[in-house]
Amino acid sequence: MSGFIGWLNSGDLPTARRRPGKPAGCGPRTVSLGLAALASFYEWSERQYGIVAPRLGRARRDPAFRPFLVHLRDRRHDQPAALVPRRRWHAGPTPVFLPVQVQRILDAAATFDSADRSWAGNLRDRLLFEILAETGLRLGEVLGVRHEDWVVGRGATPYLKVVPREDNADGARVKNMRGRRVFVSDRLECLYGDFLYQVGDLADRHGLPLRDTDPVLVNTGGGRLLSAMTPSGVYRVVERLQSRLGDSVPAGWTPHWFRHTHATALLLNGVPEHVVMRRLGHAQVHARPVRVGDRGGGAAQRGRMA
Repeated sequence: MSGFIGWLNSGDLPTARRRPGKPAGCGPRTVSLGLAALASFYEWSERQYGIVAPRLGRARRDPAFRPFLVHLRDRRHDQPAALVPRRRWHAGPTPVFLPVQVQRILDAAATFDSADRSWAGNLRDRLLFEILAETGLRLGEVLGVRHEDWVVGRGATPYLKVVPREDNADGARVKNMRGRRVFVSDRLECLYGDFLYQVGDLADRHGLPLRDTDPVLVNTGGGRLLSAMTPSGVYRVVERLQSRLGDSVPAGWTPHWFRHTHATALLLNGVPEHVVMRRLGHAQVHARPVRVGDRGGGAAQRGRMA
């Protein structure tokens, strides 16, 4: 166990992504999650086959199958001891953007010139952050969206299909492999249409195929043309925008902040929690209170859905 913890802390991992200015090893939360997964495996193995790791096991005071209404008992005495203690991570404010900060990031990626009727900047980056801001999708879910998953309105409301797949070229996966449908605005659909026209023009000029099964977000400049965009590529874009915008946006922001911001905006506008849960792709509603900052007032204490 100590060797496993040291391996995580050292950063000597096969899939480690080196980011400038960041420590090489995993953070304390990632280490804790890894230990929790390992402990769950040992607990399952013990229930199936008996004690497999005596030094990791602890005495349990109740069976695997808990009786009806057991939750009414005193939990301090009836809960089995965990192999790895669980830490509380959400004591501080949830990181969110202000609306003006979201707009600055979008405009730094690309802006529309109404006089020239064209986009200036990187339209792919603008589409990426627009999807994150409007849908609350996870980064892996956005990178896994294919053209066949984008259902245009044709007089109705357009939507994205979040489809669990194992064969995405960039390795992107849907968390918990749970699919869903996320409705989007006509404005985002138009932005996708503009980008699709740009991608189609690139494919035609370079003699490359453009299929329904291709990912929406692809390389339009550096690297292999029209290959799937990767998470490391997204973080390089974030670093460029961070250096360009400076103090006008929060330092150290990540794409996941858009998910926090989207969930917070929905809750503060009175959207029922179960609706937010389904839109974000959660399996259940978590009613753990958390501070989201001084800007949200009392309604911000309703619960963290991101």
